[in-house]
Amino acid sequence: MPPVLPGLEALKDDRWKFLKGCRLGLLSNQASLDLQLRPAQAVLSRLFPGRLKALFGPQHGHGGEDQDNMVETEHAFDTRLQVPVFSLYARSREPSPEMLDLVDVLLIDLQDVGTRVYTFSSTLLACLRAAARASKKVLVLDRPNPLGGERIEGNLLKPGLYSFVGPCSLPMRHGLTMGEMARVFNHVFELGCDLEVIAMKGWRRSMIWEDTGLRWIMPSPNMPLPETARVYPGQVLWEGTNVSEGRGTCRPFEMFGAPFLDTGAILEGLGREERQGCVLQEITFRPTFHKWQGRLCKGFMLHVTDPMTYRPYALSLALLREILKRHREAFSWKEPPYEYEYERMPIDLILGDEMLRERLDKEEISERLWSHELDNYLAWRKSFLLYE
Repeated sequence: MPPVLPGLEALKDDRWKFLKGCRLGLLSNQASLDLQLRPAQAVLSRLFPGRLKALFGPQHGHGGEDQDNMVETEHAFDTRLQVPVFSLYARSREPSPEMLDLVDVLLIDLQDVGTRVYTFSSTLLACLRAAARASKKVLVLDRPNPLGGERIEGNLLKPGLYSFVGPCSLPMRHGLTMGEMARVFNHVFELGCDLEVIAMKGWRRSMIWEDTGLRWIMPSPNMPLPETARVYPGQVLWEGTNVSEGRGTCRPFEMFGAPFLDTGAILEGLGREERQGCVLQEITFRPTFHKWQGRLCKGFMLHVTDPMTYRPYALSLALLREILKRHREAFSWKEPPYEYEYERMPIDLILGDEMLRERLDKEEISERLWSHELDNYLAWRKSFLLYE
């Protein structure tokens, strides 16, 4: 038995008898498994026979089948359970009143990756909003933050840049579980949702994924390993540029680059502090799809040697600074659209502050810019935490 039991296991242990007789909906995907690797919908069907009335899926689909941003998933039908499967990454990204009419309680069981821009948090917020309007109860089956719950990093998202890749004023590496985020959202947006979180058993804030004893099941197509999640709070920045974030390779986000990079010069420009806890291996790769498809790219493979000292956001900002300094003619910012935003620059949505792009252009970026607001965030979030 692993040291950590996710909320789905706690649901099984405690039986949650009040759910008997209720019509149930479930938001989940291919990573929503119990310790025996059984899907959450199969677990619920066994615990509450005939009570599961609808399934919902986030970005990439209920089965995790769809790649990349703005690749929508169609609604479907589960022939085994004889229930509809509603996509919450389609024409609408919020459950409709008609969908929620089928259920009394919406259960949410999603594996997050601990980074503000990962869209499962936006889907969580959309479900809380819709459930509050429809007077439906929401039950979040909590799972670990793979980056742990102690360390945070990055500037807080400015409210003017709220989007599907940033629904709330959180730092890039926020240190919250999905259950804790649900509590934050319910309070910040004054939703009045009838919300309950089934907490994990055994999880501590100091734990990173390897400490949990749980098997990693990739929550999205380009999040194959816990190592991917570890670098993602910084490496997601490349989505706002013409530098490949490694999509189309076997190690997305850990590998990154472009045909025009001078990797030796970039390495020379990085400070020792910026590189702490990791090694940047110079590599070449040829993406099979996405940016620079079929072109030889020069770049890096990021090896994290010490997760406790490695700062993903700080490192990727420093790399971006050096690329801007040396490759201004070849480098470019990605143009909209990006995650259903058609006017604002993708990099601004990812960074969460338009001024940071301007500071990067002037090579005036420093973590000291947001150290005070991180201190305030740490104090503010305490009332929403479920784990010591």
